[in-house]
Amino acid sequence: MPEKIKLHDFIEVDYTGKLPDGLVFDTTIAQVAQEQHIHSEKMKYGPATICVGEKQLLPGLDEQLVDKDIGKEYTVTLSPEHAFGKRDIKKVKIIPMNTFREHKMQPHPGLQIDVDGEMGTVSNVSGGRVIVNFNHPLAGKEVVYTFKIRRKVDDAAEQITSFLAMSFKIPEKQMKVQVQEGKATVELPVNLPPPLTDALVKKLGDLTKVKEIEFRVKGTESK
Repeated sequence: MPEKIKLHDFIEVDYTGKLPDGLVFDTTIAQVAQEQHIHSEKMKYGPATICVGEKQLLPGLDEQLVDKDIGKEYTVTLSPEHAFGKRDIKKVKIIPMNTFREHKMQPHPGLQIDVDGEMGTVSNVSGGRVIVNFNHPLAGKEVVYTFKIRRKVDDAAEQITSFLAMSFKIPEKQMKVQVQEGKATVELPVNLPPPLTDALVKKLGDLTKVKEIEFRVKGTESK
């Protein structure tokens, strides 16, 4: 019997997201990206290593991974609620033109802007008003995902590395994780505050079964 994936398993998974009409908007597979003319040199292609149930993918896709077989391809359709959310009229905001001028920006339809960490797209410019839509571009849309679980990840160092990379967007090459005799040493390029590292020790301990984890800034030695 093929091994089925359980909640909180670490896995490598390939996936492709598309609209019902077949238009691909996301993929981990370089060949698919090239064929669909969405390939980007800034993207890192290849299977994503995630922890099932930790919301490291879209909620609906994450839920679909449980009880699936390794190596088998699946296709699922996700409602807006389980994908990029419903379209919220409250997220369509009017911003004065003067605000853009203060930042030396010339707004135009399609321009993406960051306002206090929230990404929005300019949808209309009229006189002294700019309408910006802070909904996700795919909000309110049904999407279709095809995915295949490549393997289960059992190595604790790989589990910790992938979790931190997905959670904090830290490139894996900027981290160094070593696990010996049940103790993990995690070297990061930045210093995390103690409350955060304490929470991470507990979370990673629960997920990886490594109960002793030491965080340090890369290039320094513990005292």
